[in-house]
Amino acid sequence: MEPIRIAIWSGPRNISTALMRSWDSRGDAYVTDEPLYSYYLKYTGLEHPARNEILATQNPDWRQVVDWLQGPVPGGYAIWYQKHMAHHLVGDLPLDWIKSLSNCLLIRDPAEVLLSYLKKNDEVTAAALGFMQQQQLFDTIRTATGVIPPVIDARDILQAPERILTALCERLDIEFTSKMLTWEPGLRKTDGVWAPHWYDAVAKSTGWQKYSPKSEAIPEEFMPIYRECKDYYNYLYSHRITP
Repeated sequence: MEPIRIAIWSGPRNISTALMRSWDSRGDAYVTDEPLYSYYLKYTGLEHPARNEILATQNPDWRQVVDWLQGPVPGGYAIWYQKHMAHHLVGDLPLDWIKSLSNCLLIRDPAEVLLSYLKKNDEVTAAALGFMQQQQLFDTIRTATGVIPPVIDARDILQAPERILTALCERLDIEFTSKMLTWEPGLRKTDGVWAPHWYDAVAKSTGWQKYSPKSEAIPEEFMPIYRECKDYYNYLYSHRITP
C-alpha cells in the first residue's frame, strides 16, 4: 500500500517535538525533524545554535528536500511523519508540493509562544512565530484539495492527549494506538543536530505533560506582534479539533 506522509506544520516554542516523540513511539512511523531548517538558515543567514552543524549535515537545497519528502519512505515504514516549521517556508519555495502530503497544523496561544520565545531570544518578529504562514498554509491546502486540514491546539493536546490524538488519527485515516501516549526518555538518532540545544525538556520526558498556563504579562513593546499573531491564531483556532 502507498505509505501515508503526514506533514505537521508548527511554529517555534510549541509541543512539536513531543508530538514527534508520540508518533515515533507507534513503531510503524518514520519521523523526520524539520527537514527544511538548513534551507531556512542558508536563505535568511540567521545565526541559530548549531548553525554550522545544520548546514553541514542537512541538505539546504529545497528542491532536493521536497523530492525526498515525496519519495520512498526510509526503512519502508507505513507512515512518514514529517515535523515542519511553518516559518521555514521562505524565499522562492512554492507550496504546490504539499498537496501530496496529509497536512495538519499545530497551533499554540501566541501569548504563550511569545513569552517562551523571549526567554531564548529578545529579538522577535511576527514572521518568526509562524502564525501568518500557518494561515497561508491552511488556506492553500483548503483551496487546493477542497478539504479543511486538521488543526490541533497545544493546550487541547496537553489537557486531553488521548482524545485529541484519537480524533487526529481518525482525520488522517490512521488507527490510534495508546503507544502514542508514552515514550522512552532521551534523544533520538532522528532528532536534528540542534537537539542538544533545544530538546532538554523532551529528552527528560516519558509522556505528555499536564498543561501549565503562563501567568507573565507580555512586555508592552511586543504587544503589536502579539495582536497580529492573535488574529491569525483565532482564525485557525476556530477550525481546531475540539476535545
